[in-house]
Amino acid sequence: MHPYLITAKPGRIRRTAVCVRVCVLRILALTVMTVLGAAVLIVRCARPLINYAATRAAWLELWASQHTGLPPFGAAVGSGLTDEFVAEFHRARRTATAGSHR
Repeated sequence: MHPYLITAKPGRIRRTAVCVRVCVLRILALTVMTVLGAAVLIVRCARPLINYAATRAAWLELWASQHTGLPPFGAAVGSGLTDEFVAEFHRARRTATAGSHR
């Protein structure tokens, strides 16, 4: 119990409104977490398919470059981007774990 003065005690409508607000915020937070979790699950499940498609596209580009005589620009750019993403992932993981140990 809160030590309210009799004159300062919130009314039934105000207490109900506060309870409804708390419940709505909790439901909203649960909904956001569920949607984000589903999005992460979908991306993680699709990752092998994306990797396979990227490998096949790079192979197709190398094959086309052999037959046309043009250099494979996409494979060079793609490998550079992959290296940068891997470096950024490891950098973010190091800084995230460094701040959590107290």
